[in-house]
This record gives sequence, C-alpha cells and structure tokens, in this order.
Amino acid sequence: MALNNPAFNNPAFQDPKAGKAYPTNTPPAPYGTQTQTASAQHATVNAAANAQLEGAFAAPPAGAVETGRMTIEDTVWKTVGLFAILVVAAVAGWIWTMAPVASTGQPTLLPWIIGALGGFVLAMVVIFTSRKKIRPALIFAYAAFEGLFVGGISAFFEIRWEGIVLQATLATLAVVGVTLALFASGKIRASKKATKIFMVAMFGYLAFSLLNLILMWTGVVPDAFGIGSQPSPLFGIPWGVLIGVLVVIMAAYSLVLDFDQIQQGVRNGAPRQFAWLGAFGIMVTVVWLYLEILRIIAIARGSN
Repeated sequence: MALNNPAFNNPAFQDPKAGKAYPTNTPPAPYGTQTQTASAQHATVNAAANAQLEGAFAAPPAGAVETGRMTIEDTVWKTVGLFAILVVAAVAGWIWTMAPVASTGQPTLLPWIIGALGGFVLAMVVIFTSRKKIRPALIFAYAAFEGLFVGGISAFFEIRWEGIVLQATLATLAVVGVTLALFASGKIRASKKATKIFMVAMFGYLAFSLLNLILMWTGVVPDAFGIGSQPSPLFGIPWGVLIGVLVVIMAAYSLVLDFDQIQQGVRNGAPRQFAWLGAFGIMVTVVWLYLEILRIIAIARGSN
C-alpha cells in the first residue's frame, strides 16, 4: 500500500484539505511570475509555521484536565492527597489508642482492629471493581481506614519501644526516596527476570508468615514475633531482622513496579481516573514498607 511508504507521510497525501492547496486546472503562469509566486507562497508558509510554533511554545502545557488523560504530575498530586488523608487518620488513631493509657495504663486495640478490617475489605473492593469503574471515594475511605490502622499500631509499638515510630518513618522515607531517585535516573528498572524472582520470593514470604502465625497461635513459639525473634547462626542476629531486610528489598522493588506501571499507563494514554489507581498502589506499597521496617526495628531492639 502507498501509505507504507515514508514518502507518503506528507500531509498532502493524508489530509483531504491539503490537496486544495495544489490546483490542477490553473493555466501555467510565465516563468518569472511562477518564481515570484512560489517565493511568496514559501514565505507565507514559513511565516505561518513560525507563528504556529511560537504559539505552541508560549501556551501552557496541556495537563490531565485538558487532555482527560493520566499524567505523572496528576498521579503525584493524587498520591500526596491520599497520604494527607492517611496521616490525618493516623493521628486520630494514635490519639484514640493512647486515650485509655492515662486511666488504665493500657492502650486500646480498637483503632488497630477497625482500621485493619476496614482497610482490607476496601482494598479488595477497590482492586476487584477497578476493572469496571474506578471510584475515588472508596480509595479515600481506604486511606482513612489504613491511617487508623497505622496510627493504632504505631502507638502500640511506641509505648513499648520509645522512639521507634520516628526511626521507622525516617527509614521508610529514605528507602522511598532512594528508590524513586534510582528509578528517575534510569539506574533501576523492572525486568521480567527480576519480577519472576520477586514473585517467587513473595510467595515464599507469605508461606513463612502463615507458618509463623500458626506456631505463635498454637504456642509452639511463644515469642512476640515467633520465629522472627529466634537468633540465627549469623552472629546471633534474629531471623526476623535477616528476613526483614530481604522483605524491605522486595518492597522497594514493588515500588519500582508501581512506578513502571504508572509510566506505562501514561504512555498508553490511560484515562485520568487511572491516576487514582496508581496513587492507591503506591500507598499500599509504602504502608507495607513502613510496617516491615517497624517490625525489624522492634525485633532488633527487643533482642538487645
């Protein structure tokens, strides 16, 4: 076909209106007139092209609102908004957890339980309904419940290990910042081989966590973190710290996958609503990373 030839990429062969600029029934003009006319036409075309380019550069760049498409900037702002909701809910969960301490000396676990159950249910709803329609309200609610859970569990850990929340927060921000910087610089990218290894490691970690939970429930391993509290042959470092470091690496790679999926969505011209799904995915991964770091520090400090 003719359109497969690069020579036919000219607008004259693709745009029906472009053909009107090339009349065929007009008698040929004298040589000198042709030259002058051609020069005038070229000058007019060049001036119009320059004016169009200047207007394009002077106009503000089209964003998600103008295009109705997903953009990196829009996804970033939506992610910031969700984390703002999470932080506010976390403060509320922290205060709620600490409220009974002054009178009874014991924190309440209600924010932890309500946040965990509500967050889990909403996460499942968001994931399974997003194929048909993305509902930002559900994602807002998830961020609130997740914040309640994070605030409750953080307060509980803070009572036992003072200063642990600040340590875990700073470590989480460091891991996220380094991962984002490496991804933005192109030094780290998701690959099929690395993703396969990640999936195998993830299933292995889930199996270990389930086994550890059963051993704790049955009283076989009565320690606070089960097998994780047991010392390993490597300099007596607890198993939970060693495994936790690997899980942090897994969580960092999961962030890389999130960033890669967002970029792919932008390249594919995904609708603007999908930015909420990208922000939701990042929040899930960052919360997982924070909880894992919190657990590692607790195990390390508990073994001393």
